[in-house]
Amino acid sequence: MTEKLSHINARGEARMVDVSTKDDTIREAVVTGGVRMMPSTLKKIKENQMKKGDVLAAARIAGIMGAKKTPDLIPLCHTILVSEVSVDFEFVGDDFIKITAMAKSTGKTGVEMEAMVAVSVSALTIYDMCKAVDRGMTIEGISLQKKSGGKSGTYTKP
Repeated sequence: MTEKLSHINARGEARMVDVSTKDDTIREAVVTGGVRMMPSTLKKIKENQMKKGDVLAAARIAGIMGAKKTPDLIPLCHTILVSEVSVDFEFVGDDFIKITAMAKSTGKTGVEMEAMVAVSVSALTIYDMCKAVDRGMTIEGISLQKKSGGKSGTYTKP
């Protein structure tokens, strides 16, 4: 059985999905990812010794702003009223910052892309603020952990 692609019309052209008949529900998504770096870079971040300033504060604000700009960045994404976005950081070992973003909305379509963009922009901001001391940083493992709301219900990554 072949599944119909929702963003393609009968002529094979890209289209925005019509969500007008969907019910408004509370929608939430949680996405994680992270930035791997040299231990000395992570130490400077922890001790707030980067010349550009407080790396995690800037990355948090950038992630929240990114989530709000998602429909401007991702073609065919619906403009939605995001009611909450949070971005949190966890130091894992001596060389990794785990980023967790949560996006929430009440509406007709989900907020997975908003949470994905929040993690991505946060990670890119960390890279930008630290690249002078560590150009070898890598952005890793951005993935949906959980989503809820809507017709498809709850998804939790196995």
